[in-house]
Amino acid sequence: MTDHAQQFFISYAGTDRAWAEWVGWYLEEAGHRVILDIWDWRTGDNLVQRMDEALTRADAVIALFSTSYFEDERWTTEEWTAAVAHRDRLIPLALEPLTTSDLPRVLAAKLRKNLHGLDETAALTALREAVNSGSRPSAPPPFPGTAPAAGTLQAAGTVPAAGAVVPAAGRSKPRLPGSTEQPQVWSVRRRNPDFAGRETEIARLRESLLKESKAVPQALHGMGGVGKTQLALEYAHRFADQYDVVWWIDADQPDEIPVHYTELANRLGLAKPDAGAEANARALLSHLGTRERWLLILDNAEDPAQVEPWLAQGPGHTLITSRNPNWAGTARATPLNVFARTDSLTYLQGRVGSMDDEQADTLAADLGDLPLALAQAAGVIANGGVSLGLYHQLLATNTTQILEKGGAPGYPAPVAATVTIAVDRLTDHHPDAVALLHLVALLGPEPIRNTWLESVRPRLTTIPGDPADPMWLHEALSPLSRYGLARTEPESFQIHRLTQAVLRDQSLPDQSVAIRNDATTLLAAANPGDPQTPDNWPAWAALTPHLTARHLAPTEQPELRPTLLDAAHYLIRSGQTRTARDLAATAHTAWATTMGEDHPDTLTGAQFLGHATADLGKHAEARRIIEDTLTRRRHTLGDDHPDTLQSANDLASTLHDLGEHTESRSLKEDTLARRRRTLGDDHPHTLQSAQNLSVTLYDLGEHTESRRMDEDTLTRRRRTLGDDHPHTLQSAHNLAVTLYSLGEHTNARRMDEDTLTRRRRTLGDDHPHTLQSAHSLAVSLHSLGEYAESRRMDEDTLARRRRTLGSDHPDTLESAHNLASTLHSLGEHTESRRMDEDTLARRRRTLGDDHPHTLRSAHNLSVSLHSLGEYAESRRMDEDTLARRRRTLGDDHPDTLRSAHSLAVTLCHLRQYRAAAQLLEDVVTRQRRGLGADHPDTIDTTRDLAKALTALGRPFEAQRLLAPQKQKKSRFRRKRR
Repeated sequence: MTDHAQQFFISYAGTDRAWAEWVGWYLEEAGHRVILDIWDWRTGDNLVQRMDEALTRADAVIALFSTSYFEDERWTTEEWTAAVAHRDRLIPLALEPLTTSDLPRVLAAKLRKNLHGLDETAALTALREAVNSGSRPSAPPPFPGTAPAAGTLQAAGTVPAAGAVVPAAGRSKPRLPGSTEQPQVWSVRRRNPDFAGRETEIARLRESLLKESKAVPQALHGMGGVGKTQLALEYAHRFADQYDVVWWIDADQPDEIPVHYTELANRLGLAKPDAGAEANARALLSHLGTRERWLLILDNAEDPAQVEPWLAQGPGHTLITSRNPNWAGTARATPLNVFARTDSLTYLQGRVGSMDDEQADTLAADLGDLPLALAQAAGVIANGGVSLGLYHQLLATNTTQILEKGGAPGYPAPVAATVTIAVDRLTDHHPDAVALLHLVALLGPEPIRNTWLESVRPRLTTIPGDPADPMWLHEALSPLSRYGLARTEPESFQIHRLTQAVLRDQSLPDQSVAIRNDATTLLAAANPGDPQTPDNWPAWAALTPHLTARHLAPTEQPELRPTLLDAAHYLIRSGQTRTARDLAATAHTAWATTMGEDHPDTLTGAQFLGHATADLGKHAEARRIIEDTLTRRRHTLGDDHPDTLQSANDLASTLHDLGEHTESRSLKEDTLARRRRTLGDDHPHTLQSAQNLSVTLYDLGEHTESRRMDEDTLTRRRRTLGDDHPHTLQSAHNLAVTLYSLGEHTNARRMDEDTLTRRRRTLGDDHPHTLQSAHSLAVSLHSLGEYAESRRMDEDTLARRRRTLGSDHPDTLESAHNLASTLHSLGEHTESRRMDEDTLARRRRTLGDDHPHTLRSAHNLSVSLHSLGEYAESRRMDEDTLARRRRTLGDDHPDTLRSAHSLAVTLCHLRQYRAAAQLLEDVVTRQRRGLGADHPDTIDTTRDLAKALTALGRPFEAQRLLAPQKQKKSRFRRKRR
């Protein structure tokens, strides 16, 4: 021991609380002062403030290193960061073997003392050495051959320092965690060697049991097969060294609990042979009220009222497992859900070593991450005879049969039997609950809103009882919850997908049609309304997964056709493009077969299929679908029907995306004129056409007319739809883009910022339209010279688009294009070139050599080559890009003029000033006529023309050219767009 008392703050992860108490106990016993949250802090304290105070007051921080300590997003992360940053002394104690790679870089080089694998005497010696390291002894060290005294932290011959703090009254001496010492009384079956995952749940359970000085019983509840018993068993074995008594009770028969208690009383020497089970059980409970370190596990207890009289009081721990969640007033209820997907993968790959991540992920998804089902599947596949592919097939076609197979050690019955037994128990007394189960078994496994059933109850024919009873749903759900067949929330409930599968197999053929009709009625009535209104999207998000449940065969139900079409429209508007395409394709194929290609619903399905395909960036495929739909609608509905005009609008937009701007413009002008005549100037469809025409005018270089149309459309949409409607925000976005191209960069930025804020609030951060605004704002910031912030936004937008749209989507490539430009402006020319080359290759492959976006990438790559001094190759690319732009866009298009400008700058660097000056004179003339003399592009070209004239020995012409601009001298430079 040192010759003076010190103050230590102990930092640890929740699962290592036993170690923290053990270390703290012996430090205080040796005369030191210890700050330990569970001893010194109270509920309601400000955690950050208390931690800061503790770190300020402590002489040293003792950090208990374990894998749990370094898990992501633990509160201890802030703790050890503060310790390293603000304390001169950190004492790391390793509780398990750790490698350098397990530790954060800032801690990897620090020396640490190992406590793991030691008996208590050796661990105390290690703790003493860690605390006293760096200090010289105040007395002669003991002879090395003398064995240290067990159970003390002090050096031989010393006593606690004056003023030593005695551990708090009532706190018993803790045991060394991880020691080989076992409980004096133990009745628990053997540990499951295949147990995996659940680390977070175990940590929370341990924390809950330790939270109060007089522990409250903990009720771990969940559906059958979720692993409640397995978790309790793992807890008992993992923390066995912290208890003197651990006793397991099978509590599914409450009348037998006193008998099990009598067995424990007998082991403790408390039982009286003639007293009877109840008296001995009462004697045991009285004894446990005065004793510490006991753990009682009541497994499969279902009725709180019958269990409550037999719950022990006192400082020990009681753990209950149950399917019933209703433990209010009896125990603290903690839900146990299915595995997290990472735990499912860990378990499956531990049991079936040949299974890769993708295979395990697919199987876990099919089994709904239910631990019992995973155990059964692993047992079947690992034992051979059934391949993974065959298992998937049987799971789809012979669900109940396959769910009866496979060994699942530790579980009393397979999945199919677990469900069947629970349903059988309900059949006689709760027929309404069983009928409800069979009804919702045809829906998806996602939550089902209570309001759907409440509103449609009088129309449901398969639910027995009084349709007018306002409490019928509560009465039906209560037993389902109690038996673990439904997971209930205040406004919804959920049935596991495997429970649904077993129930579907159990439905009698004569009931199937009626049940299917009820399910159809339910979903049709649940239609939330306008799918284009974001306020309705949460309701659509809840409903759509049930509309795609394949066991209901929704496309075969005529009542569901309007709702399915609205769902596809919602998915498109909310940015869920792939799901929208899948739904629209399924509906279109089914209806084309049963109703014909020209049926209105079939054509609407085709319309949404074309729209979703275009949104995925597959414009050529979308064009074929949309052209066919337009032809059929013209034939069946006429040229001016609203549906026909919608298809004409969609085709015009797709032609624009394919770079066919002239054809797109012609079709858009015709559609706009027809919509104005038949629908009126302010109709949403008319304004859609006006918006789309302005986009094509913009890309044709007619920015002034595009601006006029954008402003008019925005005004009308604000008046008729409101400021935050998605269509209004699209008009605001388009106007900002046009303002940017007209050189009004500050105004464009202001509009971009406002639109982005509104889109984030109404659509979410990852919606394609939100990312469109983020991209546009990054462009505006770049033009204003705020390159660092522009880069940050570009990188974030690119990452989100890659994740949500894919690497080759046109929007993703636009973000990559823009980031390359920003990197170039920051001087990172090599990285900019790499990105330009990649983006150009992808655009050539997906869009073609002459698409405007491909030519923009070619232009930017030539700029990168120029900046790297590769003038010859830059000139070659400039000449090719200029020729293509002249042919596809025309001589006066702004993009064509930028290519000519860039080529001229490169010619100047190659000292071909005469050719450069001639090219620049032509560009300036065209820019003044098309963009105006004050446009940034015109000004830049004029500067470079003046430099070329100066190099040709014509300085007076150059001065006259620059006089209106009062331009300072600068070097030739090329612009990226």
